Amino acid sequence: MDEDLKYLQLLSKHFPNIQSACTEIINLEAILNLPKGTEHFVSDLHGEYGAFQHVLRNASGVIKNKVELKYCDTMMEYERRDLCTLIYYPEQKIKLMKQSLPEINDWYRVALKQVISICQSVSSKYTRSKVRKSLPKEYSYIIEELMHESSSEPNKADYVSSIISTIIATGRAEHFITAICHVIQRLTIDSLHILGDIFDRGPEAQKIMDAICDYHNVDIQWGNHDLIWMGAAAGSAACMANVIRISLRYANLETLENGYGINLLPLATFAMDVYRDDPCTQYKPKLESSSLFSQKKIHLIAQMHKAISIIQFKLEGELIARHPEFGMDSRMMLHRINFNNGTINLDGVEYELKDRDFETINPDSPYTLTAEEKDVVDQLLFNFTNNPILTKHIRFLYSHGSLYLVRNGNLLFHGSMPLNSDGSFKDVTVGGKKYHGKELYDRIDAIVRKAYFAESDDPEKQYAVDYIWYLWCGPDAPAFDKDKMATFERYHIADKSTHKETNGQYIKLKDDVEIVEMILKEFGLEGPHTHIINGHVPVKAAKGENPVKAKGKLLVIDGGYSRAYQPETGIAGYTLIFNSHGLSLVQHTPFTTIEDAVQNGIDIKSEKVLTEKLSDRIFVRDTDIGTELKRQCDELKRLVDAFRKGKIAQN
Repeated sequence: MDEDLKYLQLLSKHFPNIQSACTEIINLEAILNLPKGTEHFVSDLHGEYGAFQHVLRNASGVIKNKVELKYCDTMMEYERRDLCTLIYYPEQKIKLMKQSLPEINDWYRVALKQVISICQSVSSKYTRSKVRKSLPKEYSYIIEELMHESSSEPNKADYVSSIISTIIATGRAEHFITAICHVIQRLTIDSLHILGDIFDRGPEAQKIMDAICDYHNVDIQWGNHDLIWMGAAAGSAACMANVIRISLRYANLETLENGYGINLLPLATFAMDVYRDDPCTQYKPKLESSSLFSQKKIHLIAQMHKAISIIQFKLEGELIARHPEFGMDSRMMLHRINFNNGTINLDGVEYELKDRDFETINPDSPYTLTAEEKDVVDQLLFNFTNNPILTKHIRFLYSHGSLYLVRNGNLLFHGSMPLNSDGSFKDVTVGGKKYHGKELYDRIDAIVRKAYFAESDDPEKQYAVDYIWYLWCGPDAPAFDKDKMATFERYHIADKSTHKETNGQYIKLKDDVEIVEMILKEFGLEGPHTHIINGHVPVKAAKGENPVKAKGKLLVIDGGYSRAYQPETGIAGYTLIFNSHGLSLVQHTPFTTIEDAVQNGIDIKSEKVLTEKLSDRIFVRDTDIGTELKRQCDELKRLVDAFRKGKIAQN
């Protein structure tokens, strides 16, 4: 029996006769002729949950556009704004209306009709089956009836009106409105792409991860800030030290302590003891406002910050010594210090150090942890590797994430592509072999997975764990791609020339159309409507930088979600919308608060930077999913043919 017939026999277990197979063919062919679902691209969230969840709720302005289109001639501007706020934050908006209106039932009646109307609009491009699956089970039948019946139809007017009246009379209006608003949010976006750097700087990365874990369709392209968290969870002490150092640098204890329950007491106790007489001036945290913490707390954070930084420099020195092939000797700083006169020698130049108090460094063996430091590291690492909440989130990053993604004509990755100065692909040595282009990305992706999932006795596991740290800050790491990360220099050397981090060739050449098209072709993408989409390097919009590169072939969507970047970028991030009509790149102003949004109707101001409209609308048949559905149709047609020719018996 040939392999094709064997496969068709297996397929016949799901579709046992001609009727069932033909029914599925009809269903798939119909889906192929629906408009493509809307894709939403975001990047570099850096723990800013407030801004992220708002952009998620308003779908980068898509919901507002739906409301404008539906009610521009029948509603005042403030009424449309209130309706948008209701859809974004139904629980909070309803609570506010109950407090301010003497008769809430009339408002319920109007609000129900309005949100049902918007829900009909956003669901129109999906099958009833898909819409039904998005509805809350307890209300699915009634919501479906309301969505597919019209009060303007004479035969159904009383029927629809009766449903709405009964919902209000039974005290369920609040629940129905809330449920429908969440359905609108869900159906507006078919898939969400997060192009890396969920973690660090901002205070609520764990809340972002919770939201992502519950999202209906999401993928993640790992950024270097995500990778150090993944490395820490895989057992890399160097990655873990970086995670804690960055959190302390931005006084971000929320994610570590409250989000993941990481016990920082061993570090605090150690730091207070060793640095009790040290002002730790160079390690004071970066704060939006000095009133956020008491001076005593700020000093404690500074002490902990210094303690973990020195530990990090030691751990990294040991790791670099293990891997001379990483070519990162220049990052090893401690043996270059002259502890007698408080200077450091870099490339033959002596620089004065801003901080000369190195209580735990032995000049004769500067990269050796003290017994107390080793104890702190062991306790902290245990917290990271035996943490159920972090484990859940890290496993989600693995199951829904990758180093890159090719989807519907777009190549998605966080950072860059290692290139030579002439624009050709750069050979990068990984595990003793040279790789470049797509092959390099695939090899690195495999190593990242081995670091977490390989058994402890696997001889390649330790290399993989160490390599994740390299991906955080290595010169040829695609998610970083700078000649160095000047961590020690920024803390300890006043001369800013030592702080300079030079971008890789990709950052310099990404406006070259031919190079961008070369990269796209490497990943199997050719044609006028293919793009590279990436983040990582904040677009300095305040200085006139354009996120659209290479005549629209490359789009950078890191514009500064992180508040730490906003003084430099002047904005609060870019997002990208790709629907059946084309691409829209949207620039956002900073998010304020949920209270401001609910009480004052303050939405993030969004401005389209680029609109790439297509001459022909995209349907499901034109997408990657469409290719798979067409393959399924072909297989089912072969099955029907086998039934008709008697090669396979019908059941």
